[in-house]
Amino acid sequence: MKRVRSTLHAFPLRSIALATCFATASGLAWAQEKNSATEQLLEGIRDGERVEIRLPDPEKQLPLEDLRKFTEVFSRIKDAYVEEVDDRQLLESAIKGMLSDLDPHSTYLAPKDYEDLEESTSGEFGGLGIEVGMENGFVKVIAPIDDTPAQKAGVQAGDLIIKLDEKPVKGMGLEEAVQMMRGKPGTILTLTIMREGETGPIEIKVERDIIKVTSVKSRMLENGYGYVRITQFQADTGSQFRDALGKLEDELGRDLDGLIIDLRNNPGGVLQAAVESADVLLDEGLIVYTEGRIQSSRLRFSAGAGDVMEGTPIVVLINGGSASASEILAGALQDHERAVIMGTQSFGKGSVQTVIPLDETHAIKMTTARYYTPNGRSIQATGIKPDIEVRPAELKELDSKPFFTEADLSGHLEGQDENRKQQDNKTLAEDETASLADRDYQLRSALNLLKGIRILNPQGKGKAEGSSQ
Repeated sequence: MKRVRSTLHAFPLRSIALATCFATASGLAWAQEKNSATEQLLEGIRDGERVEIRLPDPEKQLPLEDLRKFTEVFSRIKDAYVEEVDDRQLLESAIKGMLSDLDPHSTYLAPKDYEDLEESTSGEFGGLGIEVGMENGFVKVIAPIDDTPAQKAGVQAGDLIIKLDEKPVKGMGLEEAVQMMRGKPGTILTLTIMREGETGPIEIKVERDIIKVTSVKSRMLENGYGYVRITQFQADTGSQFRDALGKLEDELGRDLDGLIIDLRNNPGGVLQAAVESADVLLDEGLIVYTEGRIQSSRLRFSAGAGDVMEGTPIVVLINGGSASASEILAGALQDHERAVIMGTQSFGKGSVQTVIPLDETHAIKMTTARYYTPNGRSIQATGIKPDIEVRPAELKELDSKPFFTEADLSGHLEGQDENRKQQDNKTLAEDETASLADRDYQLRSALNLLKGIRILNPQGKGKAEGSSQ
């Protein structure tokens, strides 16, 4: 570490020396790099020859005036700041500033930050259970993770966190905010948030816990219609997704009539996991590609042969909390016309971050490319627009006077199995009433769409197979 510090510390002094050299005799300074070239230059001048000096392209050189400014600021802080500041701390702060000013996702990774990054992709870490980013100097909730303290406490996608306990977030770096949100399980953190539609700040107390994220959950909604929820994309999400589909069909004993994939409030995660999940449902073709300035950031991912659902109709649910890898999956299925996308517009994080090691313990995470869907649509800042927009709504049963039917008329002709049907209708009404309070309107809309597709296409697969390119 001493070697690194001395090298970094010498950087401002070297910058001043370079600046002085170029300001006094730029031609000679350039020639000093090669003694033989210098001698030839001087001989030519003595002999009266015309000497042509080629200076480096200014646009490709370090901005010397700005380097002077940097060293001046560095010196002023060292001399006049209210408290003594370590050189290493100042230089690390400068590195952090360079990266954080590029975009909200580029950052400097100190040893603890790199460890946290590995934890978040492994599926187990300590904290509140929210995916966050920065917006206008505040911490913005991209999405709460399912079955975590934050979700249970009522934190919602889109919330702006303005205070952590009594400490204002404004001016705080994202890494510092994340460190404050992590802590010993069982301790309480008070989030002060601003939420759209609320007239003032809201305080939410969240108890920290060990966050164990279950990446894929599945269940049967109704006979023949399956539901798979992907909470975030971890390293093994692709294989978990494939297994979940197989278990649903094993439970039913036949192929599904329809499938709902729920990506709402899925903040993303591992790119390869999203590609593998799309590959499960696509028979062939491009899934996603990336474009950047360097060759290694230009990648293309394509599906192998075989759609495990064999054309089963699919509806994918998204919302403003669906970001990054979840947008890749939704965009691929939408472009291949393999699924109907329903819900509200997604978050719009269409950039690729690459972790570049600096030494054994430090690295930088830097945006190096943009994602594009198979049809060439950029996800960045635009997101995925649903094919059918369905906003969240609260369902409420309306009181209404009962209607008379044929069965209520005195002396009506008795129908076949009338008594059994009356009992079935009564049981169905009771079940619907029991589940009415926690019914999900968007999910119900997706299920109704699948039922409609099934009615119009009793075979259930012909059209879907033909549209999967």
